[in-house]
Amino acid sequence: MLENVVSGATWNYLQRGITAANVRNEVIANNIANVNTPHFKKSDVIFEDLLAYELYGTDPNEGRLEMARTHDAHLPFKPFPFKADTIIQQDQTRNMRTDDNNVDIDIEMASLTKNQLWYNAMVTELRAYTSRLNTVITSGQG
Repeated sequence: MLENVVSGATWNYLQRGITAANVRNEVIANNIANVNTPHFKKSDVIFEDLLAYELYGTDPNEGRLEMARTHDAHLPFKPFPFKADTIIQQDQTRNMRTDDNNVDIDIEMASLTKNQLWYNAMVTELRAYTSRLNTVITSGQG
């Protein structure tokens, strides 16, 4: 029973999102550390686009999730396979720098801030989710 709760869609999405944010933080930190390394090419983490593809197919406006109910009072939901994972991709675009390094420290610092906000939002949602689970589990005890 508990295995079904912690392996559900919400738990899975939050877990994978937090993992992607951790990987993205490491990649950005590596980019920043190599800002002055000649011929270094920055890397990016691809996750959100893959997740959108997993959920909606090629067009996010088409292929919405089909819903199924186990009880008439329940909101519709249908589990589906979870496939999207983080991919680290090297950015081969050129920069105006003479040393062939394409890391822009301002962009990386902004990305780091954005990623931290994203991570904090997912951790907050995970805490709220586990708090709701705790309330449901302990509400019958008195």
